[in-house]
Amino acid sequence: MKSDLLSNIYNPADLRLLKEEQLTQLAQELRRFIIDVVSVKEGHLGASLGVIELTIALHYVFNTPDDLLVWDVGHQAYGHKILTERRENFHTNRQLNGISGFPKRDESIYDTFGVGHSSTSISAALGMAIASSLKGDFEKEHIAVIGDASIASGMAFEGLNHAGVTDANILVILNDNAIGIDPSVGALKKYLTSVKTGKNPRQNNIIKSLNFDYSGPIDGHDLPLLIEELNRLKKIKGPKFLHIVTTKGKGLQQAEENQVKYHAPGKFDASTGEIHIKYEENLPPKYQDVFGLTILDLARKNEKIIGITPAMPSGSSLKFMMEEIPERAFDVGIAEQHAVTLAAGMATQGMTVYCNIYSTFLQRAYDQVIHDVALQNLPVIFCLDRAGLVGEDGATHHGVFDIAYLRSIPNMIIYAPINEIALQNILYTAQLSLNNPIAIRYPRGRGVVADWEVNNFGRYKTVKIGEASCLKNGTKTAVLSTGTIGNNVISALNECSNPENIAHYDFPFIKPLDYNTLHHIFTNFESIITIEDGVKNGGFGSAVLEFAASNNYKNKMQLLGIPDHFIEHGTVNELQQICNVDVKSLINLFSNEAK
Repeated sequence: MKSDLLSNIYNPADLRLLKEEQLTQLAQELRRFIIDVVSVKEGHLGASLGVIELTIALHYVFNTPDDLLVWDVGHQAYGHKILTERRENFHTNRQLNGISGFPKRDESIYDTFGVGHSSTSISAALGMAIASSLKGDFEKEHIAVIGDASIASGMAFEGLNHAGVTDANILVILNDNAIGIDPSVGALKKYLTSVKTGKNPRQNNIIKSLNFDYSGPIDGHDLPLLIEELNRLKKIKGPKFLHIVTTKGKGLQQAEENQVKYHAPGKFDASTGEIHIKYEENLPPKYQDVFGLTILDLARKNEKIIGITPAMPSGSSLKFMMEEIPERAFDVGIAEQHAVTLAAGMATQGMTVYCNIYSTFLQRAYDQVIHDVALQNLPVIFCLDRAGLVGEDGATHHGVFDIAYLRSIPNMIIYAPINEIALQNILYTAQLSLNNPIAIRYPRGRGVVADWEVNNFGRYKTVKIGEASCLKNGTKTAVLSTGTIGNNVISALNECSNPENIAHYDFPFIKPLDYNTLHHIFTNFESIITIEDGVKNGGFGSAVLEFAASNNYKNKMQLLGIPDHFIEHGTVNELQQICNVDVKSLINLFSNEAK
């Protein structure tokens, strides 16, 4: 009977006490541990299963945490977390007050760099390596682990370009599994495939041309080979590059065969791998599907419509258009800056471009939004999925800054639909006659109208730009909401005492604001409450305050939204409670206001 190895490993120092021949058993135990926990607690699965052997080899060969290990994105870091003093807490992964789903500096000394967005590892590790050299520490190792989807990003190549002309002691490990969340795309993918299959002459190697000591490709699941190669590379100074080939989802058959679905599969049977069925009949749609099905419907009728997404065809549901009209729907890989300027270029030629980027990822293309789109007043339609609090992915993924960072840009229209019907109508309106760029922000998850397709497909209504609406009349206090958080207001008003004293206005347009309605509100109500699922600093409430100051209104005002600190991970409802924008908090607030 084999002994249990994993339960005796608290940190990498314990790991290094094992004999090399014991590591294969440890890999099996570590894989099983992750499967058992994630099957119940949910989280990212396939990426971590694919790098079990690499994780063990890195901590076995290198002297972490003194040697610095940087994981790109962090989806694949579960094994790393378990081996670095967090095995006993791993069941709290991505839960409120539990450990983060991504490497995080204030969580562990083994997490050398906080990650969540892709393609940062090479630059970060290079920065660490140069700093070590400046401090006279020439023995410390600096390792960046990056996937083939992430290395296609411009930032990764910027890091490679710089590293190749330094003597920095950096090792870049390319985890090549031909997939990110969706399958990898582009010319670099084709190049890497040719390298793996031996069709590309080694002397034409891109990485060697950038002055790296290149080795590989080698089998990333062969532990003895990995350890041998890492020990060899440890003796070589300067920039090094190791190309390993792995299988995402390794060790769980279903995860290997359906890598997109098992990236983050939800709850599943740990022994069989079968995903637990979620009964979704008669439920409202996911906002991403409202976008995906609506743009497909519109594109069938309008040949100028183009869809673009940076590596999120499944997450954005642009996949529907990609499947039916592939010549007008583009996955450009993890390249948000390129996606925005590509859209701008198309717009100059009269195309109607829907550029679908998660709110948190549009931050990476802020200059392009300003310089290439807004400055030229090109009518690009930005569809910002995952706006607001996203839940368990935490601080790196919450889309809470978009209102504030877009509101300051001239020519930009900002729209937040209260429900899926409003989302459809603005998607329809945007392709008619807009002469300005527009950002349409909508949340992760489901809407509120179960029969949305029956009610609205083919019956789209044109949205009047800059118009707000009164959803409920009142006498004393006016609540001004923008976006889907307005549904919390509706629910709360249905349950609070004396609701007749409180009016509710929906402001889908954050820019331009409906000044006529605001004048009416400030003239007729004693107090004003604004609510948004973005940061209060610079957000929708700030815009209303600016209006009040400009017009010398003195009404009592209260701004509700995301406070001025980073919100960690938890369920959306838990995080809304922390921010006092959940239904229960609003009931208490409105009941006091209505007295």
